[in-house]
Amino acid sequence: MTRTTALNTGLDDFLAWAARERGTALPARPADAVLTLLALRGADRRSGVPEPTPQLVARVLHEDLPGLLWASEEELDAVPAVLAALADRVRAAGRLNAKRHARLLAAVDEAVPGFRAAMADPACLTWPRWYASLLRADGTDPDDADAVRAWLAAHERAPRAERPVLPAPLHRFEMADRTFATRTRLAEALLAAFARDTTGASPAGPLLPAPPLDADRPDDALGTELERIADALTSRWTAAGLTEALAGPHAGLAPGPEALPHAALADRMLDEHLDYYGASSVPLPPPARVPAPEDIRGLLHIAPLPAALAAGGDLDDERREIAERCGLPGPATAVWEEGTPQELIELAADVLAAQVELLPTVSGPQDSWSVDGAHILYALYERGSTPDSVARKASDTQVAEIPPELEDAPEQVPAIAPAAYETPSPEELSVLLGLPGRTEADRDELDPTARSLAALVDRLAETGCVFRRGDTFGLTPLGGAVMRHVMTAGQVAAPDADTVAGWDAATTVEAVRHWPPRIAARTLAAWADRNEGTDKEPGAAWGPLLAAVAGAKSGDPQGTRVRALFALLDRAGIPAAALRSALTDPVTGAEARRLLLARGEDVPEESVPLSARATQLAEELDARWTDDMRAHVKERYENGDTRIPMPDEIPPTTLLAAFDAESAAWTGGAPALIRALADADPATAHRPLTALRDHHPDKRVSDAAAHALKPPHRPARRGRR
Repeated sequence: MTRTTALNTGLDDFLAWAARERGTALPARPADAVLTLLALRGADRRSGVPEPTPQLVARVLHEDLPGLLWASEEELDAVPAVLAALADRVRAAGRLNAKRHARLLAAVDEAVPGFRAAMADPACLTWPRWYASLLRADGTDPDDADAVRAWLAAHERAPRAERPVLPAPLHRFEMADRTFATRTRLAEALLAAFARDTTGASPAGPLLPAPPLDADRPDDALGTELERIADALTSRWTAAGLTEALAGPHAGLAPGPEALPHAALADRMLDEHLDYYGASSVPLPPPARVPAPEDIRGLLHIAPLPAALAAGGDLDDERREIAERCGLPGPATAVWEEGTPQELIELAADVLAAQVELLPTVSGPQDSWSVDGAHILYALYERGSTPDSVARKASDTQVAEIPPELEDAPEQVPAIAPAAYETPSPEELSVLLGLPGRTEADRDELDPTARSLAALVDRLAETGCVFRRGDTFGLTPLGGAVMRHVMTAGQVAAPDADTVAGWDAATTVEAVRHWPPRIAARTLAAWADRNEGTDKEPGAAWGPLLAAVAGAKSGDPQGTRVRALFALLDRAGIPAAALRSALTDPVTGAEARRLLLARGEDVPEESVPLSARATQLAEELDARWTDDMRAHVKERYENGDTRIPMPDEIPPTTLLAAFDAESAAWTGGAPALIRALADADPATAHRPLTALRDHHPDKRVSDAAAHALKPPHRPARRGRR
């Protein structure tokens, strides 16, 4: 078959027509890309050129060109002219009436700003586009394949520290993923075009060269041919021979996802994060400590597992498998010896990911729960990289009993400890778990699981990313940097300390409500300190934080607890003056009063709006509902019933008493309190009101709750008469 990669788009005739009829010399490369991509997306070609539609114009400009075309400013400016000339050409062929022609030109004008923004966005870069820009900046002729290959060879020989770095905040894994996705879309478009050529070719003839039907294995030959065409198109739109060179002798300059083993661990981190928070955009706290860039190499080189891999020699089967995955020794040796800090972090992430994949799972008693290396890493990062207790982590089966404030409590790292793990004594366990009276029997029951978990942690520690000393374990500074990179690779929001320092009040409050209390309080205090200008009254910077609390409650009533946020503000040292200024706030006033009372101030209840008091009570009653639910579930579990109860099956053991006590002091009694709860915070009050409806013995109360739970009545719309 012919080896041409020219597609039947009518490019030459179109360029000649534009020069003859419009006096316009259109640049060939962007014109080729536009016509080809329109045709690959299925544009009709019966007029001899691909006929654009508003939908195809938007797709090609916004989705295809930003990943496939390198263009100078002049070429970017010419893309709308190419599409306008194409619209005129199709109209001249009698394929567009005046109305559709005007609509198409309007669609081009509408799509161009988004196209220009995408072409300038680093997030749209691919490897071919990146290297095409670099070699042009060095004065290399992009149309000379030999010159392009010579530039790539010189670039690869250059010391890594002297090579241009990717635009911030891009990382290699993002480039690898985007390049792979762009190439996949192009391959799919070529295959779809081949199918259209086969089943019903255009009157203008087939778009692609003749398929290799005479090959011994036509299916394989077709795939190879389409790959060759994809290479040729990408090189034609970036730099001659670039794509083939990056897939061959210079593949190390443009790694794909398969060359970055930590991509699998990144996917797992995303899964863990979604399990915890339901959205990748919920940010995690930055690591407590990260190494300076100049220290990363030394930390990686002293880590036992990476050092053993780099040394090579006689490795056992497991380490040999890790070495093969990470290319150490081998392709990654150059990174080990002279890599940049970012490349060394990636290498450390590859080693960590490979180790995690080979580690066993640790199960609790009777397989009631299980954790693996990936979960341990996520849990450590999620708590701000602060140390944890092996024994407490191994007691996850009793998590309902462990006081919540201990779940994220940092553990002191002992100065010295035996290398072999030893489960803490009953007295130590009582303190660690917040459960007084632990016995030797409790310790003996926990011991096998704790030892297995400690062994898992020790295997992670071989990577240099984790440490264990006695019962305490956590992320090392290297581990904090590596895990932040892995989180980011998994599209999990993992800001660094500088990013957090630049947040506004609303973003800060929204984020810290998910963080461990110590870290959250420290972040709030730091925000107030940074924003305490010399021209402001003392404590004035806390005002935006208080307003942000009210905003967070209004935006997400069910997910935001004003009391929890005020506890963080209190821990952060919010001054009394700021609290007094919030007393009249309709959302947060009651919590401000509560803190002031706790500090010994005399604040009359009438200084707080009823809506703020109702918001406070809605949260308190919902907390009682949660307590009742947990107690009921625990009782059922102890009696062998593991079925999850329905909400109406949960007896409001403490809720009813709490409601009755509050309603007795509320002006207007229970019905008035119910109306206030439903008006102030219906989302949070829903579960308590449901319990009152289903379980309160006073029919007036249950009826009032039922009425409050009904959606507001909307009059039916009348039809036309």
